[in-house]
Amino acid sequence: IKKAYRKLAKKYHPDLHPNDKTAEANFKDVNEAYEVLSDPDKKAKYDQFGHAGVDPNFNPGGFGGGFSGGFGDIFDSFFSGGFGDIFGGQGQRSAGPRRGDNIHVSFSVSFEEAAFGCEKGVTVNRTEPCDECQGTGCEKGYTAEVCSNCKGTGRVVTQQRGPFGVMQSSTECPRCGGTGKIILKPCPKCSGKGVVRKQKTIKVSVPAGIDDGQSISLRGQGHAGARGGPAGDLIITVSVRNHDYFIRDGYDVLCGINISIADAILGKSLEVPTLDGKVKYNIPEGTQSGTVFRLRGKGIPHLRGGGRGDQYVTVDVVIPKGLTAEQKDLLLKFDASLSGKPTDIPVKKGRKRGKKNSN
Repeated sequence: IKKAYRKLAKKYHPDLHPNDKTAEANFKDVNEAYEVLSDPDKKAKYDQFGHAGVDPNFNPGGFGGGFSGGFGDIFDSFFSGGFGDIFGGQGQRSAGPRRGDNIHVSFSVSFEEAAFGCEKGVTVNRTEPCDECQGTGCEKGYTAEVCSNCKGTGRVVTQQRGPFGVMQSSTECPRCGGTGKIILKPCPKCSGKGVVRKQKTIKVSVPAGIDDGQSISLRGQGHAGARGGPAGDLIITVSVRNHDYFIRDGYDVLCGINISIADAILGKSLEVPTLDGKVKYNIPEGTQSGTVFRLRGKGIPHLRGGGRGDQYVTVDVVIPKGLTAEQKDLLLKFDASLSGKPTDIPVKKGRKRGKKNSN
């Protein structure tokens, strides 16, 4: 609204049109229209009673300037939905170019495909300009005529006298359906619509690092526009399937690994799975269950580049069950050989996560 106001105010400013009474009157009308649009109370009154509701000195003869259709004529050419849309109208259309609708689809990718990117093909049913008439809607050799009822504007202005004076309203032209043109010889392929429905498979590049629920927008791959307008967009929502082993946390990857009591006590070199394959990691002596190790740069690539997250590996020491009598005896002897029993060691309070080591 502000953009339209500034453009019109500059166009009809009296300083640019000295001694031009029409420009002066138009400039006044523009300011009055902007005042109504900027005031919710005045806007509501205009919706209900027309210009009479916002101007106590209303003249049934209409505006004094060149905008005979009222506020609607002032702003109609600046908003594709017409002035009725600004006031919360019923989706009135403009005779000018109209952008095509967007197409919304979704598909799923694997955990690895989301991490490193991939290419997918998505099939959509969309409207495209008719190749027979090149989108004009007319049979070859013919052109559309300007609607005589609305003079090509796509809208007609009607007046109705009420208790508050004459009310003016702008509605869609019933003869041309708001297009502003009449097609006498419709194209046989598209029946005068100018578009045909086709099935199209489009290649989609899924960027590395995309997360579940995020969308990819392909400009101009949606439905065809009307009357020479641009096509809409194709918007794809990506669903990432769960992994059997890894869990994503932002750009970090979480996983767990089981080790035996002996490995936890003595330490061991293990192969840890990552998105890049298995890597060796040295578990140090005396590793406690719940300890978290960090593998730098083994996480998810950042969506817009600039590095990768990390991988955090949580160690779980597996306690064996069903020991034999001999194994229990050996374990008791080992326990007795320790200088201090685990039950004699004070427990640290408030520890929520295991100790982190980095490599």
